[in-house]
Amino acid sequence: MPAAAPAFSANTDDDVAIVRAFLEASMKPDAERAASFIASDFKLTFTGGRTFDHPSGSIGFNAKRYRWVKKAMDRFDVVPGSEETIVYSIGTLYGEWPDGTAFKDNRYIDRFVVRGGKITRMDVWNDSAERILTHRGIEA
Repeated sequence: MPAAAPAFSANTDDDVAIVRAFLEASMKPDAERAASFIASDFKLTFTGGRTFDHPSGSIGFNAKRYRWVKKAMDRFDVVPGSEETIVYSIGTLYGEWPDGTAFKDNRYIDRFVVRGGKITRMDVWNDSAERILTHRGIEA
């Protein structure tokens, strides 16, 4: 007798909408609105291994790294599970460095874990460190 297929969350569209709304609030930046989409045990691991437990942490970090930054969200890849949904937001960053120099096409991937309608985990990767080195004339 074949094993039963695993049951998957029927809320994947809702989970993607939660992630999109979180990202849009974070880009305003509106940390309190972004926080309305997170669970009480939320953990954000940002570039360089920095960790935060509230969206204000990454928003504050971005305020030091960029004059302003936005995401062009190209697509969302979804991995449904029985108790959680993994959502990847993939696209590019654009904005200005602190000195006012514009940038674009800076690749990013954000990985989210959504459980019970709330984001419990976010992991962030992007090419900003490489771009900063190049912007400063450092070939590494």
